Amino acid sequence: MLSCGQFQFDLTRPLVMGIVNVTPDSFSDGGRQGLAAIEHARQLIAEGANILDIGGESTRPGATPVSIQEELDRVLPVIEGLRDVTVALSIDTFKPEVMRQAIHYGVSIVNDINALQNDTAMQLVVNSNVGVCLMHKQGESLTMQINPSYRDVISEVVDFLTGRVKATVTAGVARQRIIIDPGFGFGKSVAHNFDLLKEFNQLTKLGVPVLAGLSRKSMLGAVTGGATSQRVCASVAGALIAVQRGASIVRVHDVRATVDALKVWNAINGEIK
Repeated sequence: MLSCGQFQFDLTRPLVMGIVNVTPDSFSDGGRQGLAAIEHARQLIAEGANILDIGGESTRPGATPVSIQEELDRVLPVIEGLRDVTVALSIDTFKPEVMRQAIHYGVSIVNDINALQNDTAMQLVVNSNVGVCLMHKQGESLTMQINPSYRDVISEVVDFLTGRVKATVTAGVARQRIIIDPGFGFGKSVAHNFDLLKEFNQLTKLGVPVLAGLSRKSMLGAVTGGATSQRVCASVAGALIAVQRGASIVRVHDVRATVDALKVWNAINGEIK
């Protein structure tokens, strides 16, 4: 069971989190803002998204930071414009003030690439009823892909997330409100990423839902040779492999294609309609 504000997910089926980038420079689908972002979000709902992850600052490797006010100016109108939807809204941010205002506007999940290591961010989540996604990353956006190094990427990611789950529960967040994310592409080489995908089931041993965010990432381009817009099939394959290995949530750009693939996955488990 996953508890996120007013939403309760039983996780008997994998959930699809649709990506709503409200930025001019996201690596795959930047440029949508305001009404265009709202329309895109509603299209993702029509395609079957269970959650919408709204982000106003690109966190891709090498991304340039934006101010708190600029990020708020991007995301709050979109959240406000989606108040009537019947799916959970997530805010993709590591800034406490953006979290605070997004929670006030009604989001149900905080997706924090810094895993609530900021004390203010932690208290905001503790004092709310939202769900939280804790992600692993090595280094900072501007430099994290410059020769990332691990002794053992699997054990180091698992150890970090184990510690963050423990710290979050100790601070006062119920375990059923917590999601973890190994952070594909965040301070990891292509080999590190595929090692994580291969051993993804190790993450499920932490006893909380695991999110897989592989969609259109450079690890897929590295093996297919495709540009970001040409990675739909690879992204769907990655999502299915992650689900086979225990992912409860897949974060994707291509919702319809992923939902269709998961319908086939669900059908082999006796869920044919």
